[in-house]
Amino acid sequence: MTRAIIVRHGQSTYNIEKRIQGRTDFSRLTQKGCDDASQVGKFLSQIKFDAIYCSPLTRAQQTAAIIHQELSVNSEQSAVPQPSHQLLEVDLPLWEKMLSADVQYQFADDYRIWKEKPHEFKMLVPDGDGTREHFPVLSLYAQAREFWQEILSRHQGKTILIVGHNGINRSLISTALNIPPSRYHSLQQSNCGVSVLNFSGALGEPAQLESLNQTQHMGVTFPSLRPNHQGLRLFLVRHGETDWNRQGRYQGQTDVTLNQQGTLQSQKLSDLMQNVELDLIVSSSMSRAKETAEIILHHHPHVNLQLDDGFKEITHGFWEGKLETDIAQDFPEDFQQWLTKPAQLQLSSGENLQKLWQRSVKIFDAIVEEALSKKLKTILVVAHGGINQVLVCHIMGLSPENFWNFRQSNGSVSVIDYPLGLDGLPVLQAMNITSHIHGGAIDKTVTGAM
Repeated sequence: MTRAIIVRHGQSTYNIEKRIQGRTDFSRLTQKGCDDASQVGKFLSQIKFDAIYCSPLTRAQQTAAIIHQELSVNSEQSAVPQPSHQLLEVDLPLWEKMLSADVQYQFADDYRIWKEKPHEFKMLVPDGDGTREHFPVLSLYAQAREFWQEILSRHQGKTILIVGHNGINRSLISTALNIPPSRYHSLQQSNCGVSVLNFSGALGEPAQLESLNQTQHMGVTFPSLRPNHQGLRLFLVRHGETDWNRQGRYQGQTDVTLNQQGTLQSQKLSDLMQNVELDLIVSSSMSRAKETAEIILHHHPHVNLQLDDGFKEITHGFWEGKLETDIAQDFPEDFQQWLTKPAQLQLSSGENLQKLWQRSVKIFDAIVEEALSKKLKTILVVAHGGINQVLVCHIMGLSPENFWNFRQSNGSVSVIDYPLGLDGLPVLQAMNITSHIHGGAIDKTVTGAM
């Protein structure tokens, strides 16, 4: 496995001024940007990096240098930051240095396309004696693919650190996971946010997003709401650990309860969310999810808990109760298909992925629509690994074939915003956050069979 830890640069002067930065190199890190970069270095200090790459723009190089300094203090680090032009930020030559508000006013139609259809957005830029069409997002995706093709072959099986920008980081994650350019704005990257991406091989081979946009190392529990947020924030939680999770035994709809570790995970999650104002909690009706939701409710005694059978885990049929190792031995072809082509697997008993997708997405969308119609601001859904992976795929515009692209660990929390309500696309602000359980950037929870 090749592990890529992706960091956005620290807060810059242009970030404070709300200017479009693009590839200009006039902004510098603020004091907060420097302090946050230092916290990233401490957060990553237990990890040995085989290589460090950064954008050549000053704000990214400054961030990489501060992180490297902290890494060198806390551990033996031989890798030093190497600038790569393939990590340059999105190229917006006609807007760079302008205030974002002025861009929205002076280029209203173009800005609307940029936000709503980024894959179609283009600029006419000078080219010799004439002009040429420049597609910023499509170009950035191509740039990200070139970076992965070069870097993954060079560092196969290693751990690398990448310090880039909002746009290029989104494109790196998206190209690894086949997220289309139309969803460019559906991934958030906060200043000094940390994401972890794992590759099984080269670009195009299976990859999994282990976590997205961790911010707890900076004292920020969850990424802040975007300006002009008008809609809904939804927290998506996987239940705490069970004995069957720890044993690697398939649960499905067998009603297994939390073990001691699962209760502790749920308590830590409850503490993490104690200052979040929740309007509603919806949980799978199965014991392990219901127990997790009830523990979270300790800090929210006046919030209604709604149970829904539709959020029950996928039914594994005759696999339920069996160890994953035994399933792999007794049903090698079916098990290999489950791991590589899950959408095509149909056991003679149990539930296929399409059926799970249909029932969970239908209920999820109905809950979101009802919450928005009632003008609820914040809700929480507690479900299962299979359910949550389907839901993250759904909001990112992916299909059942991408089922394994997103990790969902016991006791984890993900954050999904609907900033424009049903009129706009959802935004995955953070995903599979587990640092409240183990305190580090790498997810150390037991993977746990579903």
